[in-house]
Amino acid sequence: MSAGADTTASLAGPADAAFDPMQLQRRVEATAAAWAAAEGDAQSSLLDEARRLVDELLQRLEAGQVRAAVPDHTEEGGWRVLPWVKTGILLAFRLPGMTEQRDGPILAGRDRSALGILDLLESDAARAAAASGAPWRIVPGGTSVRRGACLAPGVAIMPPSFVNVGAWVGEGSMIDSHVLVGSCAQIGRDVHLAAGVQVGGVLEPPGARPVIVEDGAFVGGGSGLYEGITVGRAAVIGAGVILTGQSRLIDLVQERELRGTPETPLLVPPGAVVVPGTRPASSAWARERGVALAVPVIAKYRDEGTSARVALEDALR
Repeated sequence: MSAGADTTASLAGPADAAFDPMQLQRRVEATAAAWAAAEGDAQSSLLDEARRLVDELLQRLEAGQVRAAVPDHTEEGGWRVLPWVKTGILLAFRLPGMTEQRDGPILAGRDRSALGILDLLESDAARAAAASGAPWRIVPGGTSVRRGACLAPGVAIMPPSFVNVGAWVGEGSMIDSHVLVGSCAQIGRDVHLAAGVQVGGVLEPPGARPVIVEDGAFVGGGSGLYEGITVGRAAVIGAGVILTGQSRLIDLVQERELRGTPETPLLVPPGAVVVPGTRPASSAWARERGVALAVPVIAKYRDEGTSARVALEDALR
């Protein structure tokens, strides 16, 4: 699945052709309002409706028919957030009850009753990926994917890794060992998240932009992406780079400084090659002692024909 085009229904089967996301949105918003009005004392009829609604929403998320954010070139940053989706996910956490999962004495867990773990072999989404000719490759060894996450055909996951509810991972992407893909994160097509990458999750407030990694990007080992940052198409993030929505990013190529705000999180430009850097601390006392602060730096821009590895090696030289 491409993160650069609105493909919210592209994983749906023929039987889902009549699905109306607007109707689901209205149900989510009405149920959330009724839940708030009940002030924690929901009647059985409201509980039953909330359970049915949450179950359908999680199924639609897993099928890729609903996403927490969708590409939209008319919006600043190229993405439109759908707050109602996160409102529905939050309902799942408010439903009472817990569910236990156990596979022997060691592999055991307990989660909210509406959530739990996605079956990586027998779920509808897993079967759809296999039927497409590009089944998921989930290497055994401790990986889990929470219900309500979407894995497109051809996704590969190395153990141990975790993909949280509401996340969306595009076709052919690689999630390497010890990677976290946080709640509602949007990971594009043919993305490589190298070992130890942390992609932060965002559930509240519902209107906040999730972390977005667009098609063809490479995120190096031990990097962290947080607070709604967007990594542009085919960008390369070097190992150990930490980027937040309000980071300062120094562009040495175009001689400019990029910054994000809470309202408009930072956008790493498409094709940028970002490596760790430093800048001197501003106070006289710090300068006397040679104190420097870490800052990510765009060292070059990736050519269309240049692989991520070659671009990164060139930048580090």
